Parts: sequence; structure tokens; C-alpha cells
Amino acid sequence: MSAEAVEFEVRKDKLAETRLEKQAAPDLAPGEVLLKVERFSLTANNITYAVFGDAMRYWDFFSDRSEGAEFGRIPVWGFGEVVASNAEGVAVGKRFYGYFPMSTHRVAKAGKISEHGFFDVSGVRGELAPVYSQFMATESDPLYAPEDEDQIMLFRPLFTTSFILDDWLAQNDFFGASTVILSSASSKTSLGLAFLLKNNRGDKVKVVGLTSGSNKDFVESTGCYDDVVTYDAISGLDASVPAAFVDMAGNSSVRADIHTHFKDNLKMSSAVGGTHWDSVGGGQDGLPGPQVELFFAPTHIERRMKDWGGQGFQSRVAEAWKAFIPATKKWIDVVHTSGSSNVDGVYQEVLAGKTPPNKAHILSLWD
Repeated sequence: MSAEAVEFEVRKDKLAETRLEKQAAPDLAPGEVLLKVERFSLTANNITYAVFGDAMRYWDFFSDRSEGAEFGRIPVWGFGEVVASNAEGVAVGKRFYGYFPMSTHRVAKAGKISEHGFFDVSGVRGELAPVYSQFMATESDPLYAPEDEDQIMLFRPLFTTSFILDDWLAQNDFFGASTVILSSASSKTSLGLAFLLKNNRGDKVKVVGLTSGSNKDFVESTGCYDDVVTYDAISGLDASVPAAFVDMAGNSSVRADIHTHFKDNLKMSSAVGGTHWDSVGGGQDGLPGPQVELFFAPTHIERRMKDWGGQGFQSRVAEAWKAFIPATKKWIDVVHTSGSSNVDGVYQEVLAGKTPPNKAHILSLWD
């Protein structure tokens, strides 16, 4: 094991400013494990975590060392291996999928240990959504397959949001809408939701994707949408039919265009993410149609876990996942980058929104 951990940090109020920090490998307290962070995905979703880092407490997940500091560690999804353990039931050498910092190592205090994994109960983790604190053992994970590791890191957390959105929309009978409109149609969360809606609910709703002109061909090529419309053509949508708007982009101008165009025929408007991070904010006061509601996926996941049980929830996600994941391998070219000196370049590309929709990044701070 390395004698020190390398951590990639960003300035909370100026996300383009980054630094590498080195910390001595800690001594483990009783119940703690040291995980080597092997590799992780970096997508626009992680930028959303940073944008809403204060408002939704994403900075708090890894604030054990940097609480109150101007720099923080962006959470990412990836795989790690236990390299030291003071927790009975969590053996050295076991691999887990979970929520990590952009780092070479992560110390976790293991709680609720089972054959399926454990929960990190260190620091403030116990106060935050448990979906972000669970480390799932690869050997018993119903979604895991070695050949799918890249797709798991890239799509799994987003697909879980897609799954729970699909469930929520269906449970509410689509709020009386016959058309569901998704912004940021090329994003992984929108693609997952569109896939589920079109394949499982296609007899109930039409699925329309909003995207930029440069991404239109890619979005159409996925076959996930009934119709693909560019942002500058929103006025051409049929406003006589009841519609529901699921906003993944968080762009106030797009939101205003949808509300103004559909007016009272817009039956629901939900804000899910902020992939257009530099346009977030405003856009609600004085708009016609429904009040914009924030959809916080972990709350709905917790509700369904209570309804179905943890394993029941995972088995339902796994069933939907197995239908979805083969298609993603046709859409996305995965680029692997390793070495702490190379991570910033990829981060800046993703932050600036310059990653094309058919490309995705898997990173490692290990040389």
C-alpha cells in the first residue's frame, strides 16, 4: 500500500480551480476499513454534485478532513478494493462498488455489514441519504458482471434515478399527461428514463427529447425517443396535448420556454439535475403552468426500499438494467485515463461541457 493518499480537490466557489493534495495513510480505528479507489467515472452528473454541493450537502460526504474549507472533494461512483481492515466481516481483498471521493484511498467506518456489503457510517454519512453510503460487494451484487464494470460506473447511479423516475411517473399516472418531455436528452439519466418509458410505457405516453442541434443526430440514433426536438424548436411542439416536463438540464431559459409554450397544458414540471450547470437558477417566478418541483431521487428510493425491501428494490432495478445495458455499449465509446497528473485535463473537459455524448470517461489517480 502507498504511504500516502492522493486527492483531487476543487474550489467550491470556482469549480475550474483544482489542486492535488497528498495525505499520509491513516491508522485505522476499530470498525474502519481502508479502500484503494481503483477507478471511477466522471460525467456531467458529478458536476451537478459540485454545483449543488452546498444546497444538497454533497460536499459533506467527504468533509471529514476539509470541513469548512474552500476546497472540497467531488463524489464519484467507482470500484474499490479493501487493502486494510479493522472491521469484522469485511475482508482484505474484497471489491466493492460505491460512492468515493476523487482519490486513491478512502477510509470508511463499516456498519450494517452483510454478505451484500456494508454502509459507511463515518462522519456525517449516517445523516445523509443511505443510497450514497452503501458499498456493494461485487460477488453478490445482482447488477454486477466483470465485463460491465465501465457501464456500471457510468450508468448505474444515473439509471437508478431513471428507474425511480419511471416508477414515480407511472405511479402518478403521468400526472394526466400524454407526452413526457425530457431535457438534456443526450444525458445518461434522460436516456435511461426514455428507454424505460418507450419500452414499458409506450402505449400510455409519447416520449420527446430536447437537445442541442449538435447532439440531435446522436440522440436520434439511440432510438430511445419517439421524437427529438432541438431547444430552439420548442415552439413547434404540439401545445394542445397535456405534457409533463422532466428537466435534467436545469437551464432556466429552456424551462421558461416550456412553461410559456404549454401554459396550463403543462401538468407537471420536475427539476432533476443541472447538467447545464452555468445556467442554473431563476426561471420560475411568473411562469405559467405548475410550480417546479425538485425531484430528489434518494428520497423516492428510500420509499421504495421500504415498500419492497432492499433486495426487492435491487432485483427490480437489476431486471430493468439487464434490458438496458446492452444498448449502451452501442452508443458510448469509453476512454480510460490514469495518473494524477492527467485527471485535471479530463475534469476540465467535462466541466466545460466539451465531452461529446458518445464519449465517456473512466479515471484513476493511480499511475
